[in-house]
Amino acid sequence: MPPILNFLKNELLEVIEWVDDTRDTVIWKFPDEQKDIKYGAQLIVRESQNAIFLNEGQIADVFVPGRYELVTQNIPILTKLKGWKYGFQSPFKCDVYFVSTRQFTNLKWGTPNPIIVRDPELKQVRVRAFGVYSLRVNSAQLFLREFGGTNPVVKIQELEETLRPKVVSKFTDALGEANVSVYDLARNFNELGDKILPLLMNDFALLGLEIVKFHIESVTVPPEVEQFLDKMTQMQMAGNLQQFSQFQMAQAIPDLAKNQGAGIAAMGAGFAMGNQMMNQAQQPPAQATPKESRDEIMKTLKDLAGLKDAGILTQEEFDKKKAELLAKL
Repeated sequence: MPPILNFLKNELLEVIEWVDDTRDTVIWKFPDEQKDIKYGAQLIVRESQNAIFLNEGQIADVFVPGRYELVTQNIPILTKLKGWKYGFQSPFKCDVYFVSTRQFTNLKWGTPNPIIVRDPELKQVRVRAFGVYSLRVNSAQLFLREFGGTNPVVKIQELEETLRPKVVSKFTDALGEANVSVYDLARNFNELGDKILPLLMNDFALLGLEIVKFHIESVTVPPEVEQFLDKMTQMQMAGNLQQFSQFQMAQAIPDLAKNQGAGIAAMGAGFAMGNQMMNQAQQPPAQATPKESRDEIMKTLKDLAGLKDAGILTQEEFDKKKAELLAKL
C-alpha cells in the first residue's frame, strides 16, 4: 500500500467501542485524538451501554446495544445536521459518548446535619438518618444532557454527591407525612422506604435515572433524647414513680460511695433499699375479700350458736362475732 494511503488509514477511526473494565463509570467519551471517523466504520455497543453521537455539542443519533456500520442510513439525524442531503462517502468529525445503563448498587445517602421533625409523642425531635439505594440510567439522551458537560469521564461517586440532597429532601418530606414516633421508627423502615421510593422516581426520571431500590438502615436521635428515652424505659420497668426513684438512688450508690465519709452510709442505704424493693416485689398482690350473701351470714350465725351451746365458744366470743356478722347485713 502506498505510504500516503497508510497515513490516511492511520488518521481514520474504523472501530468505535467501549470495553468497560471499571464498575463505577457512568459516562465515557470515546478518545478520538482529533481523528476523523471513516465512512462505513464499525460501532460496537455492548449490553448495558448506549452510544450517543454529538455534532458540535448537539445530540444527534443514539444507539442501543448492537453492531452498526456507520453509513447514511444508520445516522439519519447526523446526516440532516451535517447537511448531507444525498448521502456522503467522506470521513466525518463527531464526538461519541458511551453511557452505562447497568445498575449501580449500594449508593449511600445520609443527613449531613440533624433534621427537625414533628413527633406525635415527643412533639419535636432532631433525627439523623442513613441508608443505601440503587439506580440505573433509563434515558441516556436525557442523562447526558443533565450530567455530561465537558467531562470525558463521569464516575458514579460524582453522581452520588449530586443526588444526595435530593434523597435527603424526600426522606424529610416522607417522615413528616408518616407521622410516626421515633419509638416506632425501627419497625417502620420498610414502610417509609416504600413511601419514599415513588417520590424519588418522579424526580429522578427528569434526570434520565431510575431508582431501583431504596433502603433506610438507621435513624438516630441526639444523645440527650436517647437518655430521655432510656429513663422512660427504666420508669416503665420500675412500675411506678416511687420504685423508679428507688431505682435511681440505687444507681447512684457507686458514685456516692466514692465520696469520702459517705461510703458506709451509701452502702447501708443501698442494702436497705434493695431489701425493701425485693420485699415489695415478693409480696403477693392484695386480693379483694368476696362479699358474703345474707343466707351465708345466717348459716354462719347458726353454726356459731351451735358451737356456743356445745361450750366451744364463750358467750363473749359469740356476741363479738355475732355483731361483726350482723354489721355485714
